[in-house]
Amino acid sequence: MENYDVNSVKNIALLGHAGSGKTTLAECMLFEAGLISRRGTVEEGNTVSDYNAIEQEKGSSVFTTLLHTDWRGFKINILDTPGNDNFVGEVIAALKVADTGVMLLNAPFGVEVGTDIIWEYTENFKTPMIFAVNQLDHEKADFDKTVEQAKSRFGRKVTVVQYPLNAGPDFNTIIDVLKMTMYKFPATGGKPEKLPIPDSEKAKADQLHNELIESIAENDEGLMELYFDKGSLDEDEMRKGLKIAMIKHEMFPLFCLSAKKNMGSGRLMGFIDNVCPSAAEMPPQVLTDGKILQLNPKGNPCVFIFKTVSEHHLGDMSFFKIYSGELATGAELLNEETGVIEKFTQLFTVEGKKREPVDKFSAGDIGATIKLKSTHTNNTLHGKNEKLEIQPIVFPTPRMRVAIVPTKRGEEEKLAQALHQLQEEDPSLKIEVSQELKQTILSCQGEMHLAMITTKLLHEYKLSVEFVPPKIPYRETIQKMVQVSYRHKKQSGGAGQFAEVHMQVEPYYEGMPDPKGITVRGREEIPLPWGGKLVFLNCIVGGVIDQRFLPAIMKGIMEKMENGPLTGSYVRDVRVAVFDGKMHPVDSNDMAFRIAGTMAFKDAFNQASPKILEPVYELEVLSPEEVVGDVMGDLPTRRAIIEGIDTEGHYQKIKARIPLAELQTYATSLKALSQGRAKYSIEFADYAPVPMEIQDKLIKTHQMEQDEVHN
Repeated sequence: MENYDVNSVKNIALLGHAGSGKTTLAECMLFEAGLISRRGTVEEGNTVSDYNAIEQEKGSSVFTTLLHTDWRGFKINILDTPGNDNFVGEVIAALKVADTGVMLLNAPFGVEVGTDIIWEYTENFKTPMIFAVNQLDHEKADFDKTVEQAKSRFGRKVTVVQYPLNAGPDFNTIIDVLKMTMYKFPATGGKPEKLPIPDSEKAKADQLHNELIESIAENDEGLMELYFDKGSLDEDEMRKGLKIAMIKHEMFPLFCLSAKKNMGSGRLMGFIDNVCPSAAEMPPQVLTDGKILQLNPKGNPCVFIFKTVSEHHLGDMSFFKIYSGELATGAELLNEETGVIEKFTQLFTVEGKKREPVDKFSAGDIGATIKLKSTHTNNTLHGKNEKLEIQPIVFPTPRMRVAIVPTKRGEEEKLAQALHQLQEEDPSLKIEVSQELKQTILSCQGEMHLAMITTKLLHEYKLSVEFVPPKIPYRETIQKMVQVSYRHKKQSGGAGQFAEVHMQVEPYYEGMPDPKGITVRGREEIPLPWGGKLVFLNCIVGGVIDQRFLPAIMKGIMEKMENGPLTGSYVRDVRVAVFDGKMHPVDSNDMAFRIAGTMAFKDAFNQASPKILEPVYELEVLSPEEVVGDVMGDLPTRRAIIEGIDTEGHYQKIKARIPLAELQTYATSLKALSQGRAKYSIEFADYAPVPMEIQDKLIKTHQMEQDEVHN
């Protein structure tokens, strides 16, 4: 295979809402480049991109697929991404390594929620963007409305480069205001006839052409001067200006397509080659230490792993982008995170499920390798004597959590290994074996994500599983100060056990003053692994309890804090002052004082207005205006507190605080309320007291569970 230099490689991500035609467009691009002789279809399940059995079963993309074309001496690496927001982790990984995004808009439906979700990430990465209005052959195609929605949502930076002459079932003509040419396609699509713009369209085309020139000139001082001098810009000057504006994220050129009829894909590919930036023209990578890494084709090799796929007969396949130097077969690079030297024994270009071995890749290119022994997604590999790490991909917080168990006994270990491998492939999936809840908690992006995981476990790992509601990680605390004493005395022949402890227990908050009437002789602040603090005060005067027994008292307190008196949940934010007690010269020992500490703390806790706390999350819902009333009406039924509502483009953004216990079924409910057009994100906020009726119910349920265990 030809080895391309850094300026001849273009990396693009195909983006858009589910059903916008990304996979169909990818098929057109491969066909136009001559890499395939026949275009497959999503309906027939024979496209190069959606080759996975899960994707063929669902009829839509689930994973990002790497493809490439050779187009007029340029290599275009294509990352075909899924459109369902359940698989947004795949999109984010693709955007990390893409140098241009092609956002497909569905002409019958305009800007959909999936487009909004993806756009947020393109803004974060400042990815140069092209918009492509697809499905212009649809009977309900509305180009003008789609463009207006795009400008309303993404700003006036959206600039028309093409518009359709006859959108609808008879669509076959595009007017290009950059080249000032009309393209008329044959019924079978492919190469169009280039024609003059008809007189009836000349005024509109001239107006859009001038708007395009003005937008280009605004973004470059030199071009602005040329524009003032000549009153216009030629095509080469416009291409140069477009590239500069795209890199600055100041212009988003908009094109026309019917991917189904293969109309417009060749012109789009030509624009990618001629105008879109290569990796060498993009801003340098920012490293984790704040320094930058210039893309230098003659520098030392530096590789970033952006995706991992597990294949049973091959092991892990690692997908990478080269940010510096060349990567040749046999190269040995140091993994910055693990410190392991990895040998690249095989290198591949990838075309869906097909892999072609190559000898080397140059800077800016994307490829794959296998059998890296200790390398994972987000790892940076580089020369042995260097120290650098590319900023990792930040994957979204999961929105849905379930507890997972195998349906057959004895398969727990097998399930744990399978889940570990799935998390390795998909960092937007989180697996936690919770000691606290005594459950394996799977946190994912939604129902579709969960269904995909279930399918993979069944077909690839031969594991049948079931999902049960996850327990809530409640916390317990107190609301008032109490003083208690407890005497532990045990005599059973020979040496006995004796310990007496007097303690003051009260709620803890940062900056609180020392207790009144008690002399503090020692202080220990213990940040708890589950959040909050235990502050332990030694207030013993006169040696009534030997100093050597204080650690045992604190250990007894900690044991009860790990198994709270109300529900067995962790206890947090408590201050304990041990101020008096008694000991026996023979019968006192660590065990006795540990037991006395536990029982005294338990008694104090139950007297100090104990309270159960629940995790509360910040919730943001992005909803179409027509269903926002239903979405807002549902939230109070989930004990959510609505904090405000703002406008974001043509959507309404609702902000609320909601208990985790009420989020368990929210993904399903929101989908039903909005016909799948709303989306939400959550982020942990803090712990808050549960209502008293819920507290009583939780205590009663815990007591019943304890009675069952003891009976």
